[in-house]
Amino acid sequence: MRVKHHLLTTYAMLVIGYLMLPIAVVILFSFNEPEGRFNYVWQGFTFDNWANWDAPIGLRESMITSLEIGVLSTVVATILGTMIALAIVRHHFRGRASSNVLVFLPMSTPEIVLGASLLALFIQQTGIFVIGFWTIFIAHVMFIVSYIVVTVKARLIGFDRHLEEAAADLGADELTTFRKVTFPLIAPAMLAASLLGFALSIDDFVITYFVAGGEQTFPVYVWGIARVATPPQVNVVASAIFLVAIAVALGNVLWQYRSSRRQRGAA
Repeated sequence: MRVKHHLLTTYAMLVIGYLMLPIAVVILFSFNEPEGRFNYVWQGFTFDNWANWDAPIGLRESMITSLEIGVLSTVVATILGTMIALAIVRHHFRGRASSNVLVFLPMSTPEIVLGASLLALFIQQTGIFVIGFWTIFIAHVMFIVSYIVVTVKARLIGFDRHLEEAAADLGADELTTFRKVTFPLIAPAMLAASLLGFALSIDDFVITYFVAGGEQTFPVYVWGIARVATPPQVNVVASAIFLVAIAVALGNVLWQYRSSRRQRGAA
């Protein structure tokens, strides 16, 4: 048993190392000082790339655009996705089964098909849509909301409805019950779903490239500049995004752990 235990641990560590190796290289080369335009060969260690992360022209603007679209689309998709998940799990209505299928379509459809279809839609509606910031926002909400629904729905399926019934027996109305009981219990799932949605939004290239027009997000900027140069500041931004995502994810895990301990203590 001890050999099997160590074998499983070794295997897990090797898999984690394999997954983390490219990220480690990205972080390492954010401190590189390349002699030419391409950050492919290690030349020397420097902190200047982090101190002047926005030195390449257009990098700051593309990063701001990505953050704005990521935050807006994640907030809207989280609200819509949570309401859709509540409707699907807790209510029986005509078309409920079809709604379940439709939710999975953006997740299962190739991104290049989605991007081309959305571009055709926006071009046909030239009187309503101007290709740019808001078309990217609409496209991101469309594919993020599916992941939100799936994540929140998984939490709602295992939700103990007796807690809401107890709150109602104690005189709480529907709004108070949702605010005091339902929302705190599904909030960790909503946060996890929103973190996933934000990561998908800020990382997306294929769909964004089709509907961006003249707007540049960070992935589109990297794709454009990679043909002529790969400044180390790109690695800096990518490393910063990864480190912030890890910090937020760990914070979410810690929050859920403390919440579960409080619930066990109250019980």
